[in-house]
Amino acid sequence: MPAVSLDWSLWLSPWVLGILGLCIGSFLNVVIHRIPLMLERQWLHESAAQLTDAPAMARVIGAPPRETEALAKAVDAYGTRIEALPPFGISRPRSRCPHCGHQLRWHENLPVVGWLRLGGKCAACKAPISKRYPLVEVATGLAFAALSWRFGAQPTTLLWCGFVAALIALALIDWDTTLLPDAINQPLLWAGLVAALMGWTIPLDKALVGALAGYLSLWSVYWLFKLATGKEGMGFGDFKLLAALGAWLGWQMILPIVLGASAIGAVIGIVMKMNARLREGRYVPFGPFLAGGGLVVLFAGQQKVLGWLGWA
Repeated sequence: MPAVSLDWSLWLSPWVLGILGLCIGSFLNVVIHRIPLMLERQWLHESAAQLTDAPAMARVIGAPPRETEALAKAVDAYGTRIEALPPFGISRPRSRCPHCGHQLRWHENLPVVGWLRLGGKCAACKAPISKRYPLVEVATGLAFAALSWRFGAQPTTLLWCGFVAALIALALIDWDTTLLPDAINQPLLWAGLVAALMGWTIPLDKALVGALAGYLSLWSVYWLFKLATGKEGMGFGDFKLLAALGAWLGWQMILPIVLGASAIGAVIGIVMKMNARLREGRYVPFGPFLAGGGLVVLFAGQQKVLGWLGWA
């Protein structure tokens, strides 16, 4: 019996991957919305457990037993309420309108089409649905189609699709919450190293040095800034994201990514400040610009990027 071979030119064509990207974009909308909420619930539960530990509170802050016992009783009530909350994760509960609680039907969840059919409004209460949902779906679809064009119809293109999807999720979560969750950052880093080990992306030595250089470069800037000013200029998630970018794109791309991200981030920060859209004491998160720099490098290619900098 002759071996059956898949026609990758069809299944990984720009059209097919574009449709896949629309569906993945719909899933990313759920990830972007729910992971920060999942983290908040986890942190509150852990905080409650710590605050009800009267001996630990006495050791750390020297509070008398009467105060720690009173605090423990008050916090325990909140901890009980947190434990009694219904399950909440990526898959549960089903998507629903945040205004009226209307549970979305399957056709309302269709990428882009569902939003257009509803006219950008909830089917029940007519509250507006953010335009960002279809925009994320379209952007992911276009990115997947562009990856098929960039890398060709081969299985490793799916790896780069996963890489891009993770960057989109991280960028928007960071923009909304100034968080870069380890739940995405760390798997992205390890996936890049494993892909290099298997010979699917870049040489392993470039991936390892890229991960190391990515992490240590921003880690060094963080500590130099903190020692000089006493303030924290960025979060640890930025170190991990740049390490992941180095694992996927190589150490040569670390500096171009950081330079591009810094320049674009500074311009956008100044524009937001001038338009009074940046509140006092707040800052523009760096993660979205790191992710954007990674995408530019990915689609442009190493040689072109080095040529732009005059290093080719």
